[in-house]
Amino acid sequence: MTFTVAIVGRPNVGKSTLFNRLVGRRVALVDDRPGVTRDRREGEASLGDLEFTVIDTAGLEESAPETLSGRMRAQTETAIAQADAIFFMIDARIGPTPDDRAFAELARKSGKPTVLIANKMEGTAGEPGRYDAYALGLGDPVGISAEHNEGMADLYDALRAALPQRTAEQIEAVDKPEEEKAIRVAIVGRPNAGKSTLVNHLLGEERLLTSAEAGTTRDAIAVDLEWHGQKFRIHDTAGLRRRSRIDEKLEKLSVADALNAIRFAEVVVVLLDVGSAFEEQDQRIADMVEQEGRAIVIGVNKWDLKEQTAGEIGKLRVECDEKLRQMKGVPLVALSAITGEGVDRLMEAIVGAFEVWNKRIPTSALNRWFEATIEAHPPPAVSGRRLRLNYITQAKTRPPSFVLFCTRADALPEAYKRYLINSLRENFDLPGTPIRLMLREKENPFKGKAKHKH
Repeated sequence: MTFTVAIVGRPNVGKSTLFNRLVGRRVALVDDRPGVTRDRREGEASLGDLEFTVIDTAGLEESAPETLSGRMRAQTETAIAQADAIFFMIDARIGPTPDDRAFAELARKSGKPTVLIANKMEGTAGEPGRYDAYALGLGDPVGISAEHNEGMADLYDALRAALPQRTAEQIEAVDKPEEEKAIRVAIVGRPNAGKSTLVNHLLGEERLLTSAEAGTTRDAIAVDLEWHGQKFRIHDTAGLRRRSRIDEKLEKLSVADALNAIRFAEVVVVLLDVGSAFEEQDQRIADMVEQEGRAIVIGVNKWDLKEQTAGEIGKLRVECDEKLRQMKGVPLVALSAITGEGVDRLMEAIVGAFEVWNKRIPTSALNRWFEATIEAHPPPAVSGRRLRLNYITQAKTRPPSFVLFCTRADALPEAYKRYLINSLRENFDLPGTPIRLMLREKENPFKGKAKHKH
């Protein structure tokens, strides 16, 4: 069961680079000058275990139909008509432009499932542009770097969510049992928190070099592991330090590597040192994991060195919820990587966090919750006008993401959004996992249909 995806967007956002990446060979001409790709080009693409036809299009440009760029636009509209789904690309470093907005409208009007892609996300320069892309009304922007092959796992998830039936049919046809899949785990934290020692303990062998000197692990190292019949692929990463300390080029590479590991991972263990837990840098690392939308587990290492008095773990729990408010209820495990105490609990927490991250809530249950929640605490009136919240739907999992249809989306206060997210967390047992809540304005059915008098 094959399907077709059209890559569209204005010139020079990286469409051809992504096309080449998916097709697996350099077919499209890649150049920094806008308008290099003039015609549609098709190729047989693969992304993970999915295979499909991909159409690379000329850049979308606003222009008269008789001009070259007008013809390019017509080519793009033809590609959209042929496609089952659309990859709509923007340049995250520039952020959405008026042209992007005009063409997002084109994608929306087509009615085709659309994946919004924020390209050129290597490093952190693209983060503001990626968040601005929510304004295009095409859902959760998938951050990738087509050139550096980053974010492909997220693009795979987004394509599965955009075409659930078609992709499921294909995967079932391959008949790959789901339980065989390894959970991808990254272990991150400040240098010397004991990350390599923990991986060595899990492996039962001195596979990774450990020493008390900070910065021993320079690369993200991946190892395969089985625990109680569940497979894991674990990335040990170089310690993440504060930016100002990163002067060596190698250090910069290590941080980029750790970020890649976070982006590739499904569950991220943020390992803290019990002697200095929840320092500012630990909070920054946890924020980074939350922004990337990964399941998260907090591991507090070197517990064997701590004086064991009653209520210690409770105090840590309180501090954790206080410092990481956006991840209320995140799994917290005290352990000793050297003695192995608490390591089994950590593995259980990883599996649990992975399940929560993949959780889909039945629509009927979501609607019952929604009605009760807004009845108990209606949204405030803004400028004397009541905001109408129409309905909510779960758009995807990994992390659980919801779309709320309402009037005047820009006027809904941030505090009310937080109230809804916390309520979702408590009612549907979603502790600690990132939750995405996108607001969409319900289309006015009469908009643009003014009667013309003849």
